[in-house]
Amino acid sequence: MFTDDDLLPISALQHLAFCERQCALIHLEGAWAENVLTAEGRVLHDRADEPSAETRRDRKTARALRIRSLRLGISGIADVVEFHRNANGGWQPFPVEYKRGRPKPDHCDWVQLCAQALCLEEMLAATVPLGAMFYGQPRRRQEVAFDGALRRETEQLCMRLHELIDAAQTPQACYDARCDNCSLLALCLPKTAKRSIPHYIEDILRFAREETT
Repeated sequence: MFTDDDLLPISALQHLAFCERQCALIHLEGAWAENVLTAEGRVLHDRADEPSAETRRDRKTARALRIRSLRLGISGIADVVEFHRNANGGWQPFPVEYKRGRPKPDHCDWVQLCAQALCLEEMLAATVPLGAMFYGQPRRRQEVAFDGALRRETEQLCMRLHELIDAAQTPQACYDARCDNCSLLALCLPKTAKRSIPHYIEDILRFAREETT
């Protein structure tokens, strides 16, 4: 069981699932750079992250809801949590996460949403079997089932996140297809990871000479 001082941001799980080095650069070294993709995502979240509540006949909606899990050691703000009235007259939590662009081929977005569900289950002593991703393109929801495999993956990533932060060591760069769309590409320099230091310095000096001529 973690304490409030140990809590790490839920958003870091999405970074970790995407790339451990990206996660460490952001959450250990405080590095950040914005590109078109992150800027569009920030605007979309700004619209969703205005705290408010709305009640209709069979649904309550809370926006920018603060959540946490002391069991997993994570905390954050859920974009939207809907509470649907069930057959027993109670309210069923249903988290909704907003993302720009289209659904990704991996589970990094689902992990972040599942982490929100695990927080809600702990805080409300409830079961949260489903949630949804809302993508800017094509502007419709994608329902996500929090099955056993996704829950295990999310819990394992929470453990790995704490290990990474506690170790306080940024993993080495390794270039692959994901790097081209990463906003930290210029800070990470993955293509230089396998080059020798003398060759790297030589490239820098050659670039400097070209800039002055």
